[in-house]
Amino acid sequence: MPPTCLMFAVKRSILRRIKYMHRGKYFSTSSYFDRLSDSTAIKILPGQYHATADGTVITTVLGSCVSVCLYDTVSGVGGMNHYMLPGDSGELGRVSSGSARYGTHAMKLLIEHVLQLGAECSRLEAKIFGAGKVMDGMSDVGRQNADFAVRYLSERKIRITAIDVGDIYPRKICFYPASGQVFVKRIKTQALSPELLQTLFTK
Repeated sequence: MPPTCLMFAVKRSILRRIKYMHRGKYFSTSSYFDRLSDSTAIKILPGQYHATADGTVITTVLGSCVSVCLYDTVSGVGGMNHYMLPGDSGELGRVSSGSARYGTHAMKLLIEHVLQLGAECSRLEAKIFGAGKVMDGMSDVGRQNADFAVRYLSERKIRITAIDVGDIYPRKICFYPASGQVFVKRIKTQALSPELLQTLFTK
């Protein structure tokens, strides 16, 4: 096969794999117009993630869950996940193997996807958000989620440049993968009702 044809075949194979990844049930394609960023944004819910190479803004709302914002400092490729439990050991780890609701799978999906889009491991940086203790009387699962994220990234030598976790308030996160910037809005209420979430995703 001539070199040009070979290059085209490789490129087509890569694009096909990326397209397949976008069809994954944990990959969010839910978009809306975000007034804060004055642009179309992708909304991710618990158990979902999104990765992009075109600078699309990614948003979510966090209680005790954690989101990791991951980005390549040179290419602008980046993404964000939203997981509910660590799932990094014992019985929970076995249950988590196929669901992005758990940190072990959510992190694996996110890292694999940004690398597939052209990011380089050596250039990846991460920011960690969430882990609020938003309900009285609950175990501090948020702290477990945050600890897991720090440990997972450290073990893979991915530099952590920001951590905003804990406290009692939910957070709205707006992530700009192209620059690595993240805007955080703390929600001064305990009740994350469907009506409140709808409001937050249009502000």
